[in-house]
Parts: sequence; C-alpha cells; structure tokens
Amino acid sequence: MYKGIPQNDIGIKTDIVENVSKNIGIRMLIRSMSPKVIVADEIGKKEDIEAIHYAVCSGCRGIFTAHGNNFEDVSLNPVIHNLIETHTIERLIFLDEKEKGKVKELYALNRKNGEYEKTGEK
Repeated sequence: MYKGIPQNDIGIKTDIVENVSKNIGIRMLIRSMSPKVIVADEIGKKEDIEAIHYAVCSGCRGIFTAHGNNFEDVSLNPVIHNLIETHTIERLIFLDEKEKGKVKELYALNRKNGEYEKTGEK
C-alpha cells in the first residue's frame, strides 16, 4: 500500500487493512467481514499468534510469513513454535534465498501422527 492504494493487482474481491496492528486487524476482519482467507506478512509477536488462533477457531484459513531459514530455525522462535506445537500450521514452505520464488523445502503436517514431514524439494 502507498497512500491507501495497493501497489500490486490483488483482485477485486480482496480487502486490505492498513495502519492497524495485525492482532486488531485480524480480529476486525473476522468479526465484520467473515473472510475465507487472511494473509499477513511477518508474524512473530505473541499477539499475532493469538489472533491467528482466533481466526482458525472462527473457521478462517490463513497464509502467513515469518523469517527463518529452515524448520529447526523457525521452531526456535517461541511464538512460531506455539503454532507448530498446536498443529495450527498445516504447511511450512521455505523459499530459496538465491533464486526468487523457488521453493527450497516443504513440510506438511501429518494429522495421523501429529508430525511435520518433509515432502521434498522443488
């Protein structure tokens, strides 16, 4: 967003909330718009995780980004670790640092055993 105008074509059925914390924005969206999917960049605060749990319990899906080079790296972040331990995250996708848009590693939650399994490299 720049001066209230999206800088990328995100489609006509997309709403953007800006100038508010992720925690408040996610809760506002759930209560007032009943979204199917919420997207947020750079989660990592305890309040972000609480809002994500609220969204998931409300039936909303999400796409969220966080910094980390690999599964072990993000697991060390206590806030992200909470999402992993509660199986809130279904997939973890790690992008290649050298080649823009290339997937380096992909992990998926196996609901039968509660473990994240590496599903291959792309």
